[in-house]
Amino acid sequence: MKAESQETQLSTRAPFHLEATVRVLQRRPTNLVEVWEQGRYVRVLRTSEDLTLVEVENRGTIDEPDVRYSLRHGNPSTATRRQLARTLRKVLGLDVDAGPPQRLVEADRRLRPVALALRGMRPPRFAEWFETFVNVVPFQQLSLEAGLAIVGRLVERFGEQLEQSGRRFHAPPTARAVAVARLEALRKCGLSSRKAESLRYLARAIESGELAEDKISGMKTDDALRALVELPGIGPWSASLVLLRGLGRLDVFPPGDVGAARGLGALMHLRPGASLTRRVERLGAYRGYLYFYALGGSLLRKDLIQAASSSR
Repeated sequence: MKAESQETQLSTRAPFHLEATVRVLQRRPTNLVEVWEQGRYVRVLRTSEDLTLVEVENRGTIDEPDVRYSLRHGNPSTATRRQLARTLRKVLGLDVDAGPPQRLVEADRRLRPVALALRGMRPPRFAEWFETFVNVVPFQQLSLEAGLAIVGRLVERFGEQLEQSGRRFHAPPTARAVAVARLEALRKCGLSSRKAESLRYLARAIESGELAEDKISGMKTDDALRALVELPGIGPWSASLVLLRGLGRLDVFPPGDVGAARGLGALMHLRPGASLTRRVERLGAYRGYLYFYALGGSLLRKDLIQAASSSR
């Protein structure tokens, strides 16, 4: 179905760095679901009507953003268009006030350069509840690249696809698709037996309503962490990432995250193995932002993010 060429504005306060936000959501260009191309964010979103391919771009600048989305596939109703706008606002953190954490990080002379380069970055979130677990469980005790490779195979095997202009665009697996999957099929995607069992359990719990997003999001952070670590295969690191990347809880920093620790250590010129606890805790309710700064810093070094010009 060809989409109508209708644009919808997504208002947000300045500054807003779309590329940085999408890149830390994406993590690596090999991500099949989160696509960044030619200055635009392209993503298949699932609605109550159908799959829709959306494209987001900033027609303005970081300091004067003019963010708009258009449809590349699908012709949803007015109500569904509003649903798409709400989802994109959540995914791109358009309603998050990034000013307080930005000022806190800039106050640290070692972090100030990366804070300025990532000025306007928002903390992104995964679009769907089960998608969050698909993007957490495979990464347990693995490198970022290895985890993304497994997620890619899960997306190809269990996700849905849209074809547009001779290209395939991917949606992540639904809880229903994984809930009925054979463990052997999950293991063939690269999951260990324990992770395959855990992911299928989580899919079934979400599909049945036992593990409801509304229930976890309605809890205080400490209570939500305790509830999540009671789930099979979910420890403190995974629970923290679910809250941070799935529910936007910026008051959590994933404990024992080797990649984030290495990234922050490099930004702050710390010796290998140096404790980051005190530095993380200094950000208080915004400590989770340091996770995104660490990831964003590594992407800057790979020239995957164009640094924001400083307004200061």
